[in-house]
Amino acid sequence: MDKAIEDFSRYLLYEKGFSPHTQTAYIQDVLQFEQYLKAQHLQIDTFQYRDARGYLVHLYNQQLTRSTVSRKISSLKTFYRFLRLDQEEMNPFDSLIHPKQDKYLPQFFYEEEMARLFAEVDQGKPFHKRDRLILELLYATGLRVSELVSLKLTDIDEEMMVLKVLGKGNKERIVPFGQFALESLRDYLPLRRQYAKDHDGLLINQQGGILTVRGVRYILTDIIKRTGQVSHIHPHMLRHTFATHLLNEGADLRTVQDLLGHVNLSTTGRYTHVTKEHLRQTYLSAHPRA
Repeated sequence: MDKAIEDFSRYLLYEKGFSPHTQTAYIQDVLQFEQYLKAQHLQIDTFQYRDARGYLVHLYNQQLTRSTVSRKISSLKTFYRFLRLDQEEMNPFDSLIHPKQDKYLPQFFYEEEMARLFAEVDQGKPFHKRDRLILELLYATGLRVSELVSLKLTDIDEEMMVLKVLGKGNKERIVPFGQFALESLRDYLPLRRQYAKDHDGLLINQQGGILTVRGVRYILTDIIKRTGQVSHIHPHMLRHTFATHLLNEGADLRTVQDLLGHVNLSTTGRYTHVTKEHLRQTYLSAHPRA
């Protein structure tokens, strides 16, 4: 089965166009499924729908969130389809009902909190210009961090102030950025020319190589610790902030959908709930009879 998983990994990356993060999650799901098969003395080629229902119960017994269970079912459904590309055998996971997704409001920063983040970029660090650029671009464009670290110098049009972004499913989109991000970019580029090794990636680490997603997370965590605002930040909060602030200022949902690179409008629609809550809180705090 190791060879099949290896081939599946390449299939996800090169044919399905999944991000490395999603690819890793899918492979981990398949490996955990393999362990379950061994423990239950089951075979992958004779695994049936009733066995799939048993596996679903097994996942729920682990107290996993509904979104995690749903992803694991999607992983295995895709894996079985991959194994049986040239066959018409029944996929044991095809008829399995996905659990309803957990509903949550995306976390975001208020404008004054964003101002504090920018103010706390450590000016004493030699790479502070890069750290500021990371904040500026994430807030100005709503990019996923995987998209940010994949940016190349050739993806940037300074004159038009736009980025060419390769998103999920290898879909390209054009995303504009503003004057603050442009100034930060121009401030950073001499530093990049001084330290960058032989590659065309935009963001570099302190060794001159291409900065990773983990590196961005470390940088953002360091900044947030200096503000003393919250104990934890995830990079997606800046993407949520980008979308929420646009909608709060009157941007239409379709435009925000295109900027974020969402396939479904319903995904972008989560942010309308955030803006409604924002309006509600403003009303409660400002109206004398609230």
